[in-house]
Amino acid sequence: MADFLAVDLGATSGRIAIGRVREGRIDLEVAHRFQHEVLTSDDGSIFWNWNLIVEEILKGLRLALKVSHPISLGIDSWAVDYGLIGELGGVLSPIYAYRDPRTEPTFKALTHHIGRERIYASTGIQFLPINTIYQLNAEIGSAKYERAQSFLLLPDLLNYILTGEQSTEVTNASTTQLLKSSTRNWDTGLIELAGLRREIFTKLHEPGTFIGPIQGHGDLNGIHVVATASHDTAAAIAGIPFHHRESEGYISSGTWSLVGIESEIPFISEASSNVNLTNELGVFNTVRVLKNVTGMWLLEECRRDWKSKGYEYSMSELLVLAEENLNFPTIINPNDPCFTLPGLMTSRITAYCIEKSVSPPTTPGEFTATILKSLANAYRDALREIESITSYTLDTLHILGGGSQISLLNQLTANACGVTVKTGPVEATLFGNIAVQAISSGAISDISTARAMISKSFDSAEFKPVDRVRE
Repeated sequence: MADFLAVDLGATSGRIAIGRVREGRIDLEVAHRFQHEVLTSDDGSIFWNWNLIVEEILKGLRLALKVSHPISLGIDSWAVDYGLIGELGGVLSPIYAYRDPRTEPTFKALTHHIGRERIYASTGIQFLPINTIYQLNAEIGSAKYERAQSFLLLPDLLNYILTGEQSTEVTNASTTQLLKSSTRNWDTGLIELAGLRREIFTKLHEPGTFIGPIQGHGDLNGIHVVATASHDTAAAIAGIPFHHRESEGYISSGTWSLVGIESEIPFISEASSNVNLTNELGVFNTVRVLKNVTGMWLLEECRRDWKSKGYEYSMSELLVLAEENLNFPTIINPNDPCFTLPGLMTSRITAYCIEKSVSPPTTPGEFTATILKSLANAYRDALREIESITSYTLDTLHILGGGSQISLLNQLTANACGVTVKTGPVEATLFGNIAVQAISSGAISDISTARAMISKSFDSAEFKPVDRVRE
């Protein structure tokens, strides 16, 4: 048996897990979970509670160490956000959250200045104001940016805090919209066009690279830190038990929903740019060709809104109410910019519906039904665009993450997309994180073997399309 530790950091929670490779399986045990929330300043800026996050991760690693003998540790998180390192090696505060509104003007100005064609032709990455290129550009002129000696995406920043080593992992680096997808290297010309300081960009490394031993953290010292696929979606895709990859797609379903395929090559063309298709790098020289759809963020924000008014609904209660309101006709566009910022989500949905001259939902059941049906339709549209660009014909969708546990959404997705939906693994990100480490150590021979082991390590449900057929 071989033990590995995985830190999986999400936008509202984190966990530290132990992965045990044994007898043709990968068994998971979560040693620690924690919640965290963004901090909002008086001027509306949005930051991560970084000190809390680091404290909870160190706490979780110590708890895991009491019940395991790890070969290595790997860290993954959401994409695009970063920390700046000062001249004395300290992390410069604060660390912005991607939903901070400061990037809207830089996004418009920079894409106009450089040209969308130039940016997309190199990176193949979809245009989102949250991308690191626009975040860094918004920092220009600030005292923090001018003092910075380097910047690190969040998993690499945690690697640095643990080991003292600075480098940037490629699956996450690809989401910055500053990496050349064909070479898996920084696009130095684009960095200069964006007005950014080339010297703050660190060397790159691939998943499976040994970063270094933990230093300066007492009882954790000496644990080997190994780069996993540090973008959580890249880790999740590594954890999918594909059987016939050419006909199978995926939806990584959480705060965001990522709808896509795994490919050997990027798809970069005028047509793919027109539909905002993104080509993020994956493990072992693969490419994650996908589209972003706003996911369970909408419903979680509605729940938060209702709670602030004294009405607390569990997810199971809302799903029962949604079943009773599936005939409510309204469909919204989950990706509309009006739904991006946190807070007042029910009011935002109501205002959107009034603007579009459709009936706004008024009850929790109507809101939930509207959101779930709208997500399923958005998945269908994304799937059609991916098939159109790649010439793939998909008959199966693997739904990963927390959203895979929502049977109603799974069935609505199967109906809307006209494909078979297979659920899980719920913990795909943890499985993928552990698999990359295990391959690096030699405990597992390759990714195909890892995926076969993962398929034996969880239970899956299957949903066939009913009521509708593919058009």
